[in-house]
Formats: sequence, structure tokens, C-alpha cells
Amino acid sequence: MTIKLVCFSHGQESGPWGTKICAMADVARAAGWKVESLDYQGIEDARVRADQLVEYCRSQGAPIVLVGSSMGGYVATAAASRVGARGLFLLAPALYMPGYGEYMPDPLPDCPTMIVHGWRDDVVPHAGSIRYGNETGASVILLESDHRLTASINAINRLFSNFLTDLEAGDGL
Repeated sequence: MTIKLVCFSHGQESGPWGTKICAMADVARAAGWKVESLDYQGIEDARVRADQLVEYCRSQGAPIVLVGSSMGGYVATAAASRVGARGLFLLAPALYMPGYGEYMPDPLPDCPTMIVHGWRDDVVPHAGSIRYGNETGASVILLESDHRLTASINAINRLFSNFLTDLEAGDGL
């Protein structure tokens, strides 16, 4: 039996059980998935965070669905190909950004990927998400929202629920 585990990576300014993560964790649990959210508070270096995520994933012994928001989106992406992630669900990921995002993993992850980003994001430009989608074939959904995506949590939950359902069905998105 395949393990059903989702691991969340929070952003630079947030914590492991913020509003979006709690809401999405409820969606995952309702669909029969176990959830974990690593605590990166106090760790400024995204590459150190990615190494911590890789260590956690390897300790689980099976492919995991990685979810990341903002800096956590970069962290999840950086770890995904190193651990053979089952899927990657990203919220306003800090991809191709000065400071850490320009260090994209090589090779890029080869797993079903969905990116949700706000049109009005003034923290992390949505251009990085579009670029990543073009380079990898990832699904990119742009919502009428800002960086926090708080006003779009219901839409995000529906997208995440469908993402998990498609993974289980083996659709590969």
C-alpha cells in the first residue's frame, strides 16, 4: 500500500501551522492523508531548509506529496527531485528570485505539479511561476489575490483536493 503523506513547508515570515496550511491539512486529512508541517522558524537559508526537508522525506521511506508556500515553495521544489516526490503543490512559490530562488534544482522535479499564484502578488512576482510552468509543464493557476492568498483559500482547497484525488487515481495531472 502506498503511503498517503503530505508535508507542508511554510514561508519565511510564517510558521508551520498558519491559516493556509491548517486549511489544506484539513482537506488532506478528510481525504485520508496523513499530514506533517516542518518548522523552519529561525532558519533563514532556504537551502538549509531544503536539506532539512530532504532528511525528513528520506526518513519516511516512501514518496511524499510536498506542499510549499512562498519560500516554502522554493524549499519544496528544491527537495522534490532529491527525494522523488509523489507530487508538488505550490502557493506563490519564490522561484527564480535573487537570494535563493535563482538556485533552481537540476534536474527540475519530474512529478505532477500544480502552482497557485495571485495576480496581485507584490512580494513574489507571478512571472517565476509562469516561467516554471513553461519549463516543466506544471499546471499554473492565477487567482485574483495577493501574496498571502487568504481571500482565495476556498479555491485553493478545491484545487488541492482535486490534486490529491488525481494523484491517487494515477492521472498524473
